[in-house]
Amino acid sequence: MPAQKDRWVSSLVFLLFSIPLCGSASLQQEPSPQHYFSGLEAGKASLAFFSPSVSPGAQPFLEHIESSAEALQDYGVSVVKVNCPKEDVSRYCGKENALRKAFLFRGHRLIREFPTDALFDGNSIVANVLFALLFNEVKYVETLADLENIENVLKGKSNMVFAYVPATGTAEHRAVMEAAFVYGTIHQFVLTTEAALLKATSPDDPDVSSAWLLFCHCQQVTEPAQACRKTALAQPLTLLNIHRHLKLMGAPLVTEVAEDPEKISTVHLQLGLPLVFILSQKETYEADRRTAEFVAWQLLGKAGVALLSRDLVELNVLQRSNVALKTPDEGMPIQYLVLEDTDEVITLVEDKNKVKPIQEDEQEGEEEDEDQQENNNQDIQDDQVVEAVSRDKKRELPLEQILVLTEENFHSSLPEAARTVVLFYASWEAVSLAVLRSYSEVAAHLQGTPGLLLSRVNCWDWPGLCSQENVTQFPTLRVYQQGQQPVTYGGMWGAEELSSFILLSQVPCPLKLATMAEAEGYLRGEFPAELPSHHHPSLLGVFSSATSKAREAFEEAGNILSGHVRMGMYFEDDALALSQKYSVSPPALLLARSGGRSVEGIALSKHNVQDMLQMIRYELLDIFPEITVPNLPQYLQLGKPFLILFSAGDISQVESEEMLKLAKGRPQQTFVVCWLNLKKTPVGYGILRTHFSTTPPLPLLLWVNLHAGGQVFKFPSKQPITEVNILLWLEKLQAGLEIPSSTLSEEDWTPPLPAYDFLQMMEPELSPQPGHSPAQQPPRSPGGAPAGGDSGTREEPSQEGTAAEGGVPGRGLRGTAPRMAARDKHGRRHGEL
Repeated sequence: MPAQKDRWVSSLVFLLFSIPLCGSASLQQEPSPQHYFSGLEAGKASLAFFSPSVSPGAQPFLEHIESSAEALQDYGVSVVKVNCPKEDVSRYCGKENALRKAFLFRGHRLIREFPTDALFDGNSIVANVLFALLFNEVKYVETLADLENIENVLKGKSNMVFAYVPATGTAEHRAVMEAAFVYGTIHQFVLTTEAALLKATSPDDPDVSSAWLLFCHCQQVTEPAQACRKTALAQPLTLLNIHRHLKLMGAPLVTEVAEDPEKISTVHLQLGLPLVFILSQKETYEADRRTAEFVAWQLLGKAGVALLSRDLVELNVLQRSNVALKTPDEGMPIQYLVLEDTDEVITLVEDKNKVKPIQEDEQEGEEEDEDQQENNNQDIQDDQVVEAVSRDKKRELPLEQILVLTEENFHSSLPEAARTVVLFYASWEAVSLAVLRSYSEVAAHLQGTPGLLLSRVNCWDWPGLCSQENVTQFPTLRVYQQGQQPVTYGGMWGAEELSSFILLSQVPCPLKLATMAEAEGYLRGEFPAELPSHHHPSLLGVFSSATSKAREAFEEAGNILSGHVRMGMYFEDDALALSQKYSVSPPALLLARSGGRSVEGIALSKHNVQDMLQMIRYELLDIFPEITVPNLPQYLQLGKPFLILFSAGDISQVESEEMLKLAKGRPQQTFVVCWLNLKKTPVGYGILRTHFSTTPPLPLLLWVNLHAGGQVFKFPSKQPITEVNILLWLEKLQAGLEIPSSTLSEEDWTPPLPAYDFLQMMEPELSPQPGHSPAQQPPRSPGGAPAGGDSGTREEPSQEGTAAEGGVPGRGLRGTAPRMAARDKHGRRHGEL
């Protein structure tokens, strides 16, 4: 049935059965009081006035009482004019009552006497009669305490209709009483004329000269301390508007639909209101349901809200569309839109002109324009990752092996495996999407690994969860293990590095070795099967019973470095014999390089955790490293000048030996001796061109001090690269006898585009305020305790409190659409994720 016809029929039915019909009754006449009283029936109501004769002054009252007879008859109240004989001086026909009062009877029992000056028109007559008849059903209150007492009694049982009228006997009073007569068995009606009570129940400053009606949702309240939600009638207080409002309040808050929206008809459409569809999908159903409920509460009485599943209905609309609007106007097509937040949904209903719909016939052209715009943006991107992701944005990722985590299943899923790896990412952010590709490769590589679960959380959809887990940058990878603090990854995002970290995290760090044979095998490169085989050095801590403080610090350092470093620990009785093989005494570190072919003994002189961490990280650095993109930050953090040898391939054995002698020649070297293979790391060509405009002959030895002046010095190309020649050249540098080949610019190396405040884009209230650092949270175990920390280390508890929650649940639209950032429109959802 068309919406207009539905609406017309609904209104007509109500008019037929709820509103008095003209001509259906008339004023009854009784010849005498005796005749009137003898004809009264038990339980039936009648309004009588007694008249010995009609004076000209009583004529207006008689007209009003006669006109109201038709309306009152529909509520089962007969209106009777009783003639008083001249000789009758009884109570009702005496001079003090005749035509000065009207009497309301139920059967033979007098209910109320009304002065005729209170029954000044048809509205006042109907209102006061029904108010008297419904005295026990419609509660009259004067104070806020009285209202709250009624509300408390109704909680969990029934809803309440609270009405304020400036005065009784008005048209609004009549409308409330007529509605109470019809709906009084369904809802508890409460009436007041106290302006102070109206002000006490309204957060705003209401106009006390106008009537108000609030529908109080008390039936769904389960806790005594919880207040009943209130929905005000926005239209004038008429019987038809009250009927319409109560019908809307009785409709389902959210309707779940599984068919073509064109075929859907709800009570909202029948009553002339629009219907808003929130488009959902199975993976985010619970969140979409909460979002729909939030929107429904905001639009209650203004529009209906339905939850439409894309999984059950095939829609020929843009995948990124997240909201649809169906209006009651016949012949109007459904509008499909992409909205940024729930505020825009509300604006869509209240002011349609502010929201531009996406017409289906424009979709193809819009997609092309979007593609072109994104391609144009590549011209100004400073990040090759962004360009690569933009070029491959339509490539589908094999994510079947990666569990999707949400607010509902996050904490329940963590204990399902011995170790759960969680990737926190933002589906619109380029680096996150690039890492997601590596992560999918890791999932394929590690598929079937016992006790390991790989999962992901889209922080674009779940900002509250990511804030709760203290995720302040994207992407973030963490390994959760029952009863332990989560380990945060801080390395490069290639599949090989991620796999190595995940596998290393499966083995205790440090790994406790029980016998001398196990310890020596560990130094030779004999590791547990779970450990990945790579060329990284291995570290063994050796402790005696007298060095418990150093051992505890070493264990704590191992906890922090878990997943990043291969560490073992030996503290048996023969620990002294083991360490003395390498010319040290406990406590000591044994550092094995090149698969155990070289073992170095290092005495532990400092026994606190931070000093030990610094020492371990420094000792693990190669003596003469090959600089690559992954390891460059480790050496830059040392803050030392670089003596770097650029080579077109592997350096010669002679050059390697000379450089290695130079690196080993001075303990605690004041500069980094390193080399760069341009074949493996071609970005080195760009570095050389920056310094020399063209690529100079190779090999080339440079002195670069990035941290003091940025001067670049070139080793004389005609001299052989030997330890002696290099030392002589460095002495000239220190004496100021060499001229720099180039000097790096002093300006900051910042991106050409301003950085995004990612948290501000997602949820403005989650973004740290200027001058305030994000609050850290204590670590969270798989059972649900909080987690915190910084990138690259295992998080340590903070005493500063917990991070703020991510706003009101359900404020952002999720599901098949972009996450809606409340006030910033930069974000864009990756549709395939």
